[in-house]
Order: sequence, then C-alpha cells, then structure tokens
Amino acid sequence: MSNTTVRNKQSNYSNPGRKRVQGSNNRNRNNARPAKKASTLDPALLVKEADHSVVEKAFRSDRMVSELPIDIKLRQALAAKGYETPTEIQDRTLETLLEGKDILGIAQTGTGKTGAFLIPIIEQLLHKRVNPYALVVVPTRELALQVEEEFKSMSKGLGLYSACFIGGTNINRDLQTLRRNTHVVIATPGRLLDLTDRRAIDLGKFRTLVLDEFDRMLDMGFIRDVNRILDGMKQRNHTMLFSATLDKSQQSMINKILKDHVTVKVSTGNRGGDAIDQEVIKVKPGEDKFKILEEMLSHDEFSKVLLFEETKHRVSRLCMKLNNSGVRADQIHGNKSQNARQNALKAFKQGRVQVLVATDVASRGIDVSDISHVINYQVPQTHDSYIHRIGRTGRAGKIGKAYTFVA
Repeated sequence: MSNTTVRNKQSNYSNPGRKRVQGSNNRNRNNARPAKKASTLDPALLVKEADHSVVEKAFRSDRMVSELPIDIKLRQALAAKGYETPTEIQDRTLETLLEGKDILGIAQTGTGKTGAFLIPIIEQLLHKRVNPYALVVVPTRELALQVEEEFKSMSKGLGLYSACFIGGTNINRDLQTLRRNTHVVIATPGRLLDLTDRRAIDLGKFRTLVLDEFDRMLDMGFIRDVNRILDGMKQRNHTMLFSATLDKSQQSMINKILKDHVTVKVSTGNRGGDAIDQEVIKVKPGEDKFKILEEMLSHDEFSKVLLFEETKHRVSRLCMKLNNSGVRADQIHGNKSQNARQNALKAFKQGRVQVLVATDVASRGIDVSDISHVINYQVPQTHDSYIHRIGRTGRAGKIGKAYTFVA
C-alpha cells in the first residue's frame, strides 16, 4: 500500500525500512481547557529528513565528570551511574548554577536536562544541608517519578532525601512522608497545592525552585497554580526554568519569574529533533487509517512504538482495537490510575508490549531510551506538542523515526 506525503512524493509504507524519498487533577477544574479543536498545524512542518551529521558530530565535553568542580562524593556517585562526561546542557550550565544565578535552559529531550538541575542542587546540599531546600515542579506524574528516580540514583549514599507528590496516589501517605526529613520535593502542581492548603508543606521554606518543562507549566492550564506557588515562596533566591521548547508568548512571564538570568540554548527551542526522520502519511478519502497503521506495525522495525492520540477516549478505543487485531498494546492517559500508568510504562520498557498508546501525558517525562518510532494518529494541536512527542525517539546517538497521519 502506498500513500503520499504533503510534498506529493511517494512513500511506500508497505516497506517502511526503505529510505524515504526526500521531499492533571481536580485542582485544575477551574482552569479546564476547552474541547479539542481541529489542529491548524501546517503538515509541511512535520516532514524533515534526519541530519545524520548531528549524530556523527554529537557534543563531547572536553572535561570528564571526574574533573567537574563538584564534591568528590558526587563525582563518585555520577561515575557509579555510568557518567563519563557531562552532556552539553550540563556542561554549559554547571558553573552558572553553582554561582546561584537564575537560568533559562533550552535543550531537546534526552539531552540530560534533569541532571543539569539536579547536580548543582545536590552539590549545594552537600555543603549546606537545608531542610527543605529545593522544590521541583513538573507537569506530569511520569516526569515527577523520573526526576525522583534520578535524584535518588545521583545522591545514593550521600544522606540526602527526596519526596515525590503526585495526583492519583494516597494523600495520607504523602502526609506521613512529610514527617521525615526531605531536602528536595518533586511534585505536580495540583497535589503540591493540596498539601499546601492542608498546611503540610510550607512553600516559604524553600530556597530553590525548578520548573521543568516550563513551557507546559506556564500554559493556561497551570498558570494560576504556578503563580500561587511563586507567591508562596517568600525565601526563593534561585530559580531554574528548563524545557525543550520556548514559547515567545510566555516571555513576559519568564521575565517575571527570573532575575538577571542567564539563557543557555542547546537547541533553538522551536523545531523538531535533528536526529529524527519525520514524515507524514497522507490518508486518502475512503482509506482505512487503522489498516494502514496495522500494516506499519507488522514490520519488525516497528519494535517499540509510542502512538499518540488526542483524547483519553480515543486512546482507550485505539488501544482496544490494536489488542483485538493481535498487536500487543497498552495505554497511558489521565483517567488511568497511577498504578495502571506505571504498569503500562513498565511493560513498554521491558518489551512486553509493542505499542504504548497515549495522550500528551506521555510526551514529557517517560524515559525509554530505545523507542523505535513515534506515530501521531492525528495531527498534534501545536508544534510544541509535536516537538515533545517526537523527542521520545532519536535518543542516545540514534536516528529516530516519526510519522504523522494527515487526512
């Protein structure tokens, strides 16, 4: 079966291995987003051939982890994790953050942004154990869990403690956790403010704030929560904003949050990954889109596929159709319990399912290094959403593949 790209070049999807012809939670009820509208994203932006030289000329720091200006115990912990050299975003931001300067960091997914803000936080805590010290706010549960896992592995044996608070979990357990020493809190906005309203967390005690994936944190769905968090942090003296994309419409808010900040851009912040082959699948009138998808997934190279749909209901329906057709699939979306989401992600990581069907909740924060393909079953609502989605593939020095269905 053949289809046509927006460039009107033939792409044989019956042989996908062939080289392409070039061509959140209850708190946010008052902030509810309007119903999804048809995407106005230009399909021409979704077609791009991977630049293989990007992989071949990958950044290599001229200093080893063992040479970084940080405590020897932290250097040893990083070495134990397998770190040999810092990534570009880590290398270019370390001294700035150790000096306590605010930062705006823009880097594609999979480039070590989490380490970029955790390493200086751990370093500061090794010299002055303030309890609590840093607050890391993220837009999704999966990203929160990933950040906490990274903190624990980087600080193993250093006597530093973290806590992760996310929706979909037992809040009484969170209240018990807060009775223990906690140097770093990682949280999603709704659960954080629930705990603040219960007077279990005092935002005024935190010195350092990290907004990870800040472009999503500053959109209309989270802006009120972010402002409440900022207003409550009376002792805040160090702020870090990190994301893969930069929305110019948010610049005034960024300037309000940061003081005399340094901007570090490892990517432009407005385009897709250079290491990803990006192509559209033009669905002709009368064609069965699901049959095209089935045909693609029947090929061995589609070994670990992240498949995006636009709504929770569509995700569930598509996942069921795949399983009924014999494709091993699982799903992640906001209506799933946290245990179900974690189990689905674990099955995907371990290769027990071929396809993980998801809403945008999976475009940020799932750390799976060998995703072979990202497929958008519908055209994403925004280019930023598209960038975050496809950024799940083409990582760790590999060329990724991204397809988008276009009617």
